[in-house]
Amino acid sequence: MNRLTGKNKDETLIEMRSPDDSHSGEDNGHSFPSMSSGESPLPGLSEIDKQKQSKDSVYFRDGVRRIDFVLSYVDDQTKDGEKKLERRKEFEANLLKVGLQLETEDKSESDDGKTYFLKIHTPWEVLATYADVLKIKVPFKVNDIPSHQEMTVKCFSKPFRLPETVMNPEPDYFTSPFDKNKIDFFLIDNKETFFPPSTRNRIVYYILARCPYYKEEHKDKDKKGIKRLLNNGTYTAAFPLHDCRYWKPSKDSNCESERYNLYKYWARFFRFYKEQPLNLIRKYYGEKIGIYFAWLGFYTEMLTYAAVVGLICFIYGLFTYDENVWSQEICNPEIGGQIVMCPLCDKKCGYWKLNSTCESSWQSNLFDNVGTVFFAIFMGIWVTLFLEFWKRRQARLEYEWDLVDFEEEQQQLQLRPEYETKCTGRRLNRITQEMEWVLNRSAADFIVKLLLCWTTVVLWMALIIASMIGVIAYRLAVYAAFSSIMKENSTKLQVVGSLITPQLATSVTASCINFVIIMVLNFLYERVAIWITDMEIPKTHLEYENKLTMKMFFFQFVNYYSSCFYVAFFKGKFVGYPGKYTYMFGGQSNLRNEECDPGGCLIELTTQLVIVMAGKQVWGNIQEALVPWLWNWWGSRKARNHPESLYSRWEQDHDLQNFSQLGLFYEYLEMVIQFGFITLFVASFPLAPLLALLNNIIEVRVDAWKFTTQFRRPVAAKAHSIGAWEEILNGVAILSVVTNAFIVAFTSDMIPRLVYYYAYHPGDSPTMEGYINNSLSIYEISQFPEHNRPDQSENPVWFNETIITTCRYRDYRYPPGHKREYSHSMQFWHILAAKLAFIIIMEHVVFVVKFFVAWMIPDVPSEVKARIKRERYLIQEYLHNYEVEKLKLQLSQSNGGHVQCDAAQIMAAERHQVLSECL
Repeated sequence: MNRLTGKNKDETLIEMRSPDDSHSGEDNGHSFPSMSSGESPLPGLSEIDKQKQSKDSVYFRDGVRRIDFVLSYVDDQTKDGEKKLERRKEFEANLLKVGLQLETEDKSESDDGKTYFLKIHTPWEVLATYADVLKIKVPFKVNDIPSHQEMTVKCFSKPFRLPETVMNPEPDYFTSPFDKNKIDFFLIDNKETFFPPSTRNRIVYYILARCPYYKEEHKDKDKKGIKRLLNNGTYTAAFPLHDCRYWKPSKDSNCESERYNLYKYWARFFRFYKEQPLNLIRKYYGEKIGIYFAWLGFYTEMLTYAAVVGLICFIYGLFTYDENVWSQEICNPEIGGQIVMCPLCDKKCGYWKLNSTCESSWQSNLFDNVGTVFFAIFMGIWVTLFLEFWKRRQARLEYEWDLVDFEEEQQQLQLRPEYETKCTGRRLNRITQEMEWVLNRSAADFIVKLLLCWTTVVLWMALIIASMIGVIAYRLAVYAAFSSIMKENSTKLQVVGSLITPQLATSVTASCINFVIIMVLNFLYERVAIWITDMEIPKTHLEYENKLTMKMFFFQFVNYYSSCFYVAFFKGKFVGYPGKYTYMFGGQSNLRNEECDPGGCLIELTTQLVIVMAGKQVWGNIQEALVPWLWNWWGSRKARNHPESLYSRWEQDHDLQNFSQLGLFYEYLEMVIQFGFITLFVASFPLAPLLALLNNIIEVRVDAWKFTTQFRRPVAAKAHSIGAWEEILNGVAILSVVTNAFIVAFTSDMIPRLVYYYAYHPGDSPTMEGYINNSLSIYEISQFPEHNRPDQSENPVWFNETIITTCRYRDYRYPPGHKREYSHSMQFWHILAAKLAFIIIMEHVVFVVKFFVAWMIPDVPSEVKARIKRERYLIQEYLHNYEVEKLKLQLSQSNGGHVQCDAAQIMAAERHQVLSECL
């Protein structure tokens, strides 16, 4: 594999040279020029005129061997720097023993004059060995099953489609796990290009993550893997290379320029109406990132239907605006203008007239109408269709991307290096019947760590609840202040006075404060969740991600949704009645429990939902797009002035942001939190799916732009599903049916209005006239306790206590003078029974439809099942024929001589131990 193309020997120093070979004249049959004793030995380092060859290349200096991975490090003249140098020498020596080829770029060639770049190439033998170990699927026959596509659909979707070469960059093959002993079974035209760059960098990272950096005589299991070397500063970065600049294709005809195609057809915002090139994304970034974008695109597509129906429900609210009898009564000076309401707080709040809430009543009707009930039921069914159709889409991708047999057991081949270093014992694996490393920990140690981890999660959840209680206390404390301020400055606020009420001002400011608290707690808890997950020492990467996912989601669930749950199900439900109000902390404070806005709590829930949801989306997009761009712009400010031929490909990528192992986790978390907003509380805001749709159209292109232009190329990883997120989505979907049923029943005024319309209306025919008067109870003003009675200065000028003797409040209680004075009336119990009945009926109807739909829609399409069976049959048939032909050949050559031992195997004996460590 060490092919040279017309270069001088001095320019082609052998890249497989070990760092500690400065004192030896030869290694592996190759000679080296001598070096001074004080010079740092660097693998593959040579003097070369950089002006003769463009550095914007993905190949070694010979122009033949492809760079599969790059490590960077800087000189450190301190005492700790000597330790780092020693670690690098051992690590790179072991990489050479495994069979990797290395080439170093001196610091004098870097932009900052301090950074060395170690380039890694993987020869065919190493690729074949690890492809066999990792069971990587490779093609053995062109797919002969015809694809059935409707021409009408194809013609209809033509404006949204991309060129075929972009959508399907590779032919469709039947594949089988690679077997090093059956090379001629597979379709290998060129060994250099047989494994795509994404597979090559995945194999290299697998080696780097397990390669030790200890000396032979001092074995230390902790001293293993590139991750530890990055953490202790031995190396500053480790990354595979992008294949070209994103804004123009590579000048090298051997380079695929896939990054340029991704940017041109996918990462530009004005391509938002085009389909995503999922096969190209998968080929370039790997299946794990491909699955994420497939799910995000499918979710966005399904949001279109929910957004259209939600918009129709909102338009229905607009068209029925003038038919709203109860709002007309509130705004009528002869009805609402004559109804005097009881004070909303102690001392500082005076009496007020109902028609002052005219605007909020009209606004509430936009969302609190019959269309809301229909939309809540529709969303319960929509979420089931979304999850079921996603399973079908996922099954199709599993087949197309060769993930059908990708079982979780294969993840065992990818144990976390952090787990392996902690293992002290071995046991027999019941499946493979081979000895494997296990983590020996006592039951007490396991229980203590488990309790510590989940106690930490519970304590942080309690911290969120405590902060929410603090926000509630703020709402109670400042409401009276807002009332007093607006009253004193009524002339200054006359322009907006009709729009901004004390309730609205309190709700908006409290929502903003709550949003800031959410962001701060979220920032802090992320680090705590990673710390406690590391403490558990999960075995595989999949197990690590699942554990972290559950911890993060439980916290985020409470963090983002607690304020909405408070407004929806607690605010205004436990306020008591005039003369016997309920106070926060059981009367130990003077903070009276908060009442709903006179227009109802639904409009406040809508306000809370819009502020938190929209605020999170705007802040998320700023974090995702603006912050990486600013860091990259600042980091590459000097290098941008260099000629393109001198700004090397590895330096360009080094100046980009690192895509962490948990980068995709945060992308999923953001979308799942949004999914909760549009399902759990959608009955209060039918336009939530529309906002989510608009955000996701931007999100897809922002993520694409970010991956393509602002981040280093991630290491390719396999995944056959969205993992634990699928179970979380199912849980949210089930909970959403319950929450929306409760919102319609207890937060909106839909049920009380229906009960009045059918059972308590005046006259013979059903009507909503008189509903407002019926829904308000009466209280005798003279019975107010002194601590509840408003100060005389707070009462409006029109209030005269000698003339106005009663006030009204929202509840269903008997009037003063009744034998059951101020206790709940029979209408209250009728309404409560109707609410409970509605919840039971709605939940059962939606759940029955959900389970019926889930049963009717198979998880795997019949076409995909047929293709899977056909492929398995072909694999068996071809393997059988291959073995028969091979046996015939062996029999025919049985008298041809004795099998001789390969000399290369003897020479490789010294590296066997290092290779077995990495395997």
